[in-house]
Amino acid sequence: MEMHQIRYFLAVCSERNFTRAAKLCHVSQPSLTRAIKLLEAELGGFLFRRAHPYSHLTELGEIVRPHLQQVWEQSDVAITQAHEFTAAGRSRLKIGIMCTIAPALLTDLLTRMRNRHQAIGLEIVDGSARDLEEQLVGGHIAAAVYARPDKTDSRVDRIPLFRERMMIAMPRDHRLAGHPSIRFADLAGVPQIRRSRCEYNELVARLFRQHRIDCEIAFDSPREDWALALIARGLGFALMPQHSIDHPGVLSRPLIEPTLWREASLFTCRERANGDGLDALVQEATRMTTTSAGVLAAGNSPADDAR
Repeated sequence: MEMHQIRYFLAVCSERNFTRAAKLCHVSQPSLTRAIKLLEAELGGFLFRRAHPYSHLTELGEIVRPHLQQVWEQSDVAITQAHEFTAAGRSRLKIGIMCTIAPALLTDLLTRMRNRHQAIGLEIVDGSARDLEEQLVGGHIAAAVYARPDKTDSRVDRIPLFRERMMIAMPRDHRLAGHPSIRFADLAGVPQIRRSRCEYNELVARLFRQHRIDCEIAFDSPREDWALALIARGLGFALMPQHSIDHPGVLSRPLIEPTLWREASLFTCRERANGDGLDALVQEATRMTTTSAGVLAAGNSPADDAR
């Protein structure tokens, strides 16, 4: 099936006459008739009952008409948007950002992109570290910002952006609130609010087993705001990145013995050509890394002492 066949079919539907439809489409009547016959052969039946001077849709024609009408309209929309895109001289860049990263940590990078490369439109895709890596390797997104405590895919390159300490978030009146820091052993018997999309869940579960610490999971939520609200109501603690803990009823203490840090990086796929938009993002990320050298040097490795 070709687009001109759909156009001829819809013209006959509108004009109810092959001669007038051919004139409307600026083709000869034999050419239009031949195209309609090829379409009928592909669809397996007659589309029109030809009764001079009018042609009427058959039952099959009535069935396929709304679908072919939609195909035509969508193609028209695609052409219009493509022309608008080309005329504006804009390119669009789809970036994945890990759902557990606080926006404040990346707004500087995105602001630089907007101010210095206004011809590049940015689309942000939300997801877990594993989901984003799969989308990146699969070609669904151009770049991604995430952190993983385990090994990343060998097909991706990374530019380190920042390090962030993992903290214990707890209600302000918690029995451990007076401690300047929290050890894993202190958490024995304390209910846990697990953030289900946290990249550290498997590592933390393994550490609890290794240290023989029994820690009940009271709630499991994919959303940071829900986790913080539950913590504030005194329903448990959560392991959270430092800059994500933003709730008046929640305080945080650094986790020690072991300490955990995560390093977020900009990842790109080394097997794929960059293009202007991605080149600009890599340039800005590299500049951010250079100006944030003190932040990147702070602390230990992402999973330092996690043994």
